[in-house]
Amino acid sequence: MNKAKLIGPFRQLLTMTGLPLKGALSDRTLPVLEEAGIWMENGVIHRIDTFQSLLKNAEKEQLEIIHLQGNHVCLPGFIDAHTHICFDGTRAKDYAMRNAGSSYLEIAKAGGGIWDTVTQTRKASEEDLIKKTLKRAKQHLKNGVTTIEVKSGYGLSVSEELKMLRAIQSANLQGPIDLISTCLAAHMLPKDFAGSAVDYLDEISRSLFPVLRKEQLTNRIDAFIEESAFSATDIEIYFKKAKAFGFDLTLHADQFTTGGSAVAVTHGAISADHLEASGPNEIALLAKSDIIATALPGASLGLGCGFTPARQLLDAGCALAIASDHNPGSAPMGDLLTQAAILGTFQKLSTAEVLAGITFRAAAALKLKDRGKLGVGFLADFALFHTDHYNEILYHQGTFKPCMVFKNGECVYDKHNH
Repeated sequence: MNKAKLIGPFRQLLTMTGLPLKGALSDRTLPVLEEAGIWMENGVIHRIDTFQSLLKNAEKEQLEIIHLQGNHVCLPGFIDAHTHICFDGTRAKDYAMRNAGSSYLEIAKAGGGIWDTVTQTRKASEEDLIKKTLKRAKQHLKNGVTTIEVKSGYGLSVSEELKMLRAIQSANLQGPIDLISTCLAAHMLPKDFAGSAVDYLDEISRSLFPVLRKEQLTNRIDAFIEESAFSATDIEIYFKKAKAFGFDLTLHADQFTTGGSAVAVTHGAISADHLEASGPNEIALLAKSDIIATALPGASLGLGCGFTPARQLLDAGCALAIASDHNPGSAPMGDLLTQAAILGTFQKLSTAEVLAGITFRAAAALKLKDRGKLGVGFLADFALFHTDHYNEILYHQGTFKPCMVFKNGECVYDKHNH
């Protein structure tokens, strides 16, 4: 049983409550409580009030009291709604070649690209993948991330995709951070598959989907809609079958060319991720829908290409989440706060918009209603920063890290003990 405890006082506590899911946000609307405390029981927030008023009752009921010294800002635990941290190997050679001017095709011909990671991940044991996923997840945790979405997609066969998804599930059970698995078997047509894209997707849907349901390995199906992967026509039946099985859909959309966002709208996806190539038509289409538009600045930084038009998406009325896309190829950095701060600079996003993008709007991209905000009934997931004002956090563009991170009411990272 998670013991009841009180923590505080916080110089500032940003609850992120009362803000709209969609559209632009002004910093004037940020809900900031001063000299506040959090009373938590069984991993959930029981009360939020001034620390002094909570302290009187806490002492009567003999709660464990974590009395903070100095100034602290408290934010909801960050949610990284799009990563690929279950993999083996490295693509450092790809990165060097890309920066030296080689094209995607040239890198692939030299043995690089997604297929390189597929080859290396297939060679890894399930135990290896568990260890490496946990190691990367713990690094995210130190940076304030308490929930991470993790995709398969480097297996690209029924057996290898199952190996990845089982590894993700095992890592979730072994670590303090919540890992939300997504099946990305439709990442690209595997080079060793003797058939068309439609044939491959048919095999995956017939042979993999029932096992995913039986073993409860995921509730989410993803696909890469792109000229180098799958077309809108290719994916039609696959997505219909996924929905028939009761899976939620998400898409890699509009990364290099447009078309993916329209697929997301047609099939009622929860989120459309990337969107670097999205123009006015795609933005208008997404704004009319309930789809969460997820920007992946890590991919822009890794590939040296333009950012998702986050400002235009917000101004059009979209819900914008921000995720790291942490992967070995296009987004090796894996630092959500750094990337979100940089995106904010280039896209002129308010602090409220950036923080919403990595808290409650990111939670919505994963259909999670119990986190991303700090309020009664929400998970006691939060990050503390040793400062007197929340503006300091993005100002340092990711170099200012949390001093403490709490997950389900337990301190899972303390800078002073590392």
